[in-house]
Amino acid sequence: MSHELRVKAISQVTDRVPLPPKVPARLEAIWASDVFTLSKMQACLPKDVFKSLQSTVKTGGKLDVSVAGVVAAAMKDWAISKGALYYAHVFYPLTNATAEKHDGFISVQSDGSVISEFTGKVLVQGEPDGSSFPNGGLRATNAARGYTAWDVTSPAYVMETDNGVTLCIPTVFVSWTGEALDKKTPLLRSIAAMNKAATRALKLLGYTEVAPVNSSCGAEQEYFLVDAHFAHNRPDLLLTGRTLFGKPAAKGQQFDDHYFGAIPERVQVFMQDVEEKLYRLGIPAKTRHNEVAPGQFEIAPFFEAANVASDHQQLIMTILKTTAKKHGFMCLLHEKPFAGVNGSGKHVNWSVGNPTQGNLLDPGDTPHKNLQFLLFCGAVIRGVHTYGSLLRAVVATASNDHRLGANEAPPAIISVYLGTQLEEVFEQIAKGEVKDSTHGGMMDLGVDTLPIFAKDPGDRNRTSPFAFTGNRFEFRAVGSGQSVSGPLVAMNTILADSLSWVSDQLEAELAKGTELSAAVFTVLKEVMDKHSAVIFGGDGYSEEWHRMAVEERGLPNLRTTADALPVLKDKAIEDLFEKVGVLTPVELESRFDVYAEQYIQSIEVEAKLVVTMAKTIIYPAAVRYLTDLATSISAISGIGLTLEKDTAEKVAALIQSMMDNVSKLSTAMSQHDFESVEAHMQYCSQTIRPLMDKVREYADALEGEVADDLWPMPTYQEMLFVK
Repeated sequence: MSHELRVKAISQVTDRVPLPPKVPARLEAIWASDVFTLSKMQACLPKDVFKSLQSTVKTGGKLDVSVAGVVAAAMKDWAISKGALYYAHVFYPLTNATAEKHDGFISVQSDGSVISEFTGKVLVQGEPDGSSFPNGGLRATNAARGYTAWDVTSPAYVMETDNGVTLCIPTVFVSWTGEALDKKTPLLRSIAAMNKAATRALKLLGYTEVAPVNSSCGAEQEYFLVDAHFAHNRPDLLLTGRTLFGKPAAKGQQFDDHYFGAIPERVQVFMQDVEEKLYRLGIPAKTRHNEVAPGQFEIAPFFEAANVASDHQQLIMTILKTTAKKHGFMCLLHEKPFAGVNGSGKHVNWSVGNPTQGNLLDPGDTPHKNLQFLLFCGAVIRGVHTYGSLLRAVVATASNDHRLGANEAPPAIISVYLGTQLEEVFEQIAKGEVKDSTHGGMMDLGVDTLPIFAKDPGDRNRTSPFAFTGNRFEFRAVGSGQSVSGPLVAMNTILADSLSWVSDQLEAELAKGTELSAAVFTVLKEVMDKHSAVIFGGDGYSEEWHRMAVEERGLPNLRTTADALPVLKDKAIEDLFEKVGVLTPVELESRFDVYAEQYIQSIEVEAKLVVTMAKTIIYPAAVRYLTDLATSISAISGIGLTLEKDTAEKVAALIQSMMDNVSKLSTAMSQHDFESVEAHMQYCSQTIRPLMDKVREYADALEGEVADDLWPMPTYQEMLFVK
């Protein structure tokens, strides 16, 4: 890698002829045009078959497998009419990525001719090789069979690329022995468990008609865009998704001028292309804007049922990446691609509800009188306090460690923000006397031409990891590159457990003859007596909160993934998942093994690359500069100038320090004898990563000293500001 490649990359970016913007298609004309929706099914399926499927999708009824053959034929005909020659069972292994195995509709006949064929058996069940996906010991290498099974609740769709059209069928992925090898199976189980517990609670509140309760999700996806010419000259971006070296530019985000600023023209063309693809797939992209850091952006869809939203979130990540390539970008979903500026998260907005009772986390105009809301909100408070360490564990990755607690994202301490209005209501409950609730009032801006509008009863808190935002909770600690399934599984599961506890207490109170309203407030007072320590409305970044949370309130502060992941091995967490029926003990153990291995491997890959880049890219450039300085010093030795000599000594010292730490890092990486996986993770966290940071410290200092025409890699200034 040389400076010439860097200069060439800059010229390629600045001289690039942008793709012309497409005239946006009419939304109604393209919406879900590539999805085999219920309305398309109704148009081509016999009435009894459609009603059977509709019951499964809308009410959670049992799938009648006997209808699969009719559905498969209709699905195949629809897909072929869209140009598909292949189909794929799409599933979500424990990699945060999407997997798919493509098969053709082709069936060879005895006379040598071919027909297009797609049977009900093939629709319902597939058989990909299960041995090469991470399984945490659930499957041995010689026990390779795995099954995919059709998830009728998430619609099939066609995916069109430049290479053709494929019918994609969302599925679960399980082992031959029935254990979940994927992220969808536990999510569906958690939804069923939460529905069962929520239905019981609602019936205790006096409702006789209760539709199935589902959780909803709206995930705000943050990402960076870097021109591909720059990215391809950065081995660290290519292999790890983040810059392992790089001196921050003189200007970063300190002027706050990028946030919600005018979207760069080239980026907006990219965004419009992404959105059209999403609309064709029935994904309701709602919001787009510049984020805080230069080169950072956000896309947010409208709320959907959790299972569908999770599938759609995987599609959003895929489409962002593939579409970026067409526009000459690389889309970075890493949580911290660039040091010194904000990283990226994926705030998961989560709520629960059904058609008969509506949004169960909507406080309404008088939350102090809304028993339904108070009971469900109280259950959330109890769940987060009881299992806050689980919520921390499900967002624990090597990349997310760069964000959490770094004054740009929520702290690693999990707390609940309710807002002024609800805090006051629950404080009244704790005192045993509920009188009223504060209203937001009206906002008068003092100018007649400006409207007067209603204020929300509470502000927002960007420092809270789990914040109530009007009619939902926003889990802000989720990483930008993560699947949302894990966080949704955790939230659904702890809510199911808490609702069961609440129902047990409420039943006991009602059995004593206590009036319903009084019984609810008695249960909620017990919630507050035991669990109010998790409620916090102040600055989550402050040192005072960190001290108070740990020392006075007893909240865990699991700073790193190495600290957080072992929570999955706690007996209380094992009992939770087994009791609720979401993960068996062996399935939960497999998740710990997989995620621990991924953490270790992520840091080891980065460490190897740090050593390689320092030795083969940064060191040669620095030595060339030092040689130039030595030549210059010799040429001007008779003049008496000392500036060149001082610079040479400084550069030589930085080179020596960098290579000394490279040597220490190489030695540390040769350690392979650990008494446990937990010890190995702590070694990566406490030894390997600090040594990587030390190498970077001297390398970045060298970037500030070496002549620009010798520096080999694209700089932060170029990657973040040249579009």
